[in-house]
Amino acid sequence: MKLNLTTITSKEIMPGLHGKLVHSEHMSMAFWDVEKGAEVPEHAHMNEQIMHVMEGEFQFTLDGDTQIYYPGDIVVIAPHKKHSGIALTPCKLLDVFSPTREEYR
Repeated sequence: MKLNLTTITSKEIMPGLHGKLVHSEHMSMAFWDVEKGAEVPEHAHMNEQIMHVMEGEFQFTLDGDTQIYYPGDIVVIAPHKKHSGIALTPCKLLDVFSPTREEYR
C-alpha cells in the first residue's frame, strides 16, 4: 500500500498536537505538527514508542528525567514508562508505536 503525507488528514489528538497517523497490523506512525506551548500531560501506555524530533525544541520528561530535545534527537520509550512533554517552539515530531495505537485510529 502506497500512502503520501499530503493526502492524510490531520487529527488534533490533544490541544496543539496535530497528527497524521498511519497504522499497520502491528505498529503506528504519527507525524506530529506541535504548536509552541502545547503540552502532552504525563501518561504511560503499553506500547513501545520511539520519538524523533525533526524540527524545533521539545522538552521531554521520561521516568522523571527532563531534557530538551533538538532536531535529530531520538528517544526510546519502554512500555509503561511515564512520560510528558512541552513544545518550547513549534515542532515536528515523528512517533513510532508498537503494537498499533488503536485509540489513534
